[in-house]
Amino acid sequence: MPASKDSDAAFALVRATRAFDTVRAVDDVTLSFARGHTSILIGTSGSGKSTLLRLLIGLEWPTAGEVLCDGRPLRRDRLLETRRGVGYVIQEGGLFPHLTVLGNLGLLPRHLGWNAVRVHQQALELAELTHLHPRLLARFPAELSGGQRQRVALMRALMLDPPTLLLDEPLGALDPLVRHGLQEELREIFRRLGKTVIMVTHDMAEAAFFSSRLILMRRGRVQQDGSLEDFRHAPANEFVREFLAAHRNLPDEVA
Repeated sequence: MPASKDSDAAFALVRATRAFDTVRAVDDVTLSFARGHTSILIGTSGSGKSTLLRLLIGLEWPTAGEVLCDGRPLRRDRLLETRRGVGYVIQEGGLFPHLTVLGNLGLLPRHLGWNAVRVHQQALELAELTHLHPRLLARFPAELSGGQRQRVALMRALMLDPPTLLLDEPLGALDPLVRHGLQEELREIFRRLGKTVIMVTHDMAEAAFFSSRLILMRRGRVQQDGSLEDFRHAPANEFVREFLAAHRNLPDEVA
């Protein structure tokens, strides 16, 4: 989907490059992410997908080109405003170990002036949404399982009810059984909330499970942007064919 300044795009990159010395982690990428849709960035390690995600929220800044948020160029003096409209989840959650679950969830809301009652009520509603038992709100991250920590990380990202969710391999560190269960729950949450979701994974089957829009990257460039069936029946190049062949667990059909 080409980038544009139209109001349907929650985020877009226009000829965006992010270089680290001589390495272009993102290399002249133009993409647009429509509101209310789920898009999945896939690729091998070092392909640039996580750097691209970080560009969208201003954790990295383009060496060339630009990033658009709601059709306007992302600016340093508006970063806090932009970030409040985005929930960001990283692998293993990134929870603060010295805070309880409720403390983690309430950190930003309390900074913005929410009182304890409002924080607790929102936490309870999100615990129900993510199937986290309310009694776990008083525990510390080290007292939770990996799956529970990822639920809390998602809850934290949703506390301010942002229109956009960015998820960087949120299930990558989980064992297969827990990961399978959370995939089902996450997809249902995405469907229920109707938010713009941009998620990074290296797993093609997981990507196809979550969305019909897959964006495959290699060496900082987009190799193909389309559905799993597009990749299968009209691969853009030999790398796309090889990437598909390396994933033997792909479904015959995508629901």
